[in-house]
Amino acid sequence: MIHFKAEIERFDSMGEKTGWHYVFLPAGLANQIKADCRRSFRIKGKIDSVEIAGLATIPMGEGDFILALKGDLRKKLRKEEGASVELYLEEDKNFKIEMPEDLELCLADEAHLMETFLKQPKSHQNYFIRWINEAKTETTRNKTTGINSNCNVQEAGFRRHD
Repeated sequence: MIHFKAEIERFDSMGEKTGWHYVFLPAGLANQIKADCRRSFRIKGKIDSVEIAGLATIPMGEGDFILALKGDLRKKLRKEEGASVELYLEEDKNFKIEMPEDLELCLADEAHLMETFLKQPKSHQNYFIRWINEAKTETTRNKTTGINSNCNVQEAGFRRHD
């Protein structure tokens, strides 16, 4: 486990990341968590006194990463841009998102659906599952899970339609 202090930063103008709050994880520290890794990986530990698990690192090039701090996490920390935080981090080797039963049933309707879903990169599977799990109403969840009765599976991959 590594330990360091950092400042919460915010992207003013950075394409899709504009407005994101984050903590910068330099290559040297990232390398201590997961040696020679240049792709996103999950971490667990503490930011100040708040326990975290399954938080994704986002590669920024040259071996550097950021940890995006969503609003709910910043609220728990009671901190915003410019505030200092103390981090205790290690790789979360046990991170897993469980497939919702309703999605599993939908994918089981046709043999190729589950196969196509499981061929997707883990990050895409997790994104799609999280999209379903974050639906605020049962109507939205049902719509999200069974879009077009084929769960929106295409040979080119899953596509999200909002």
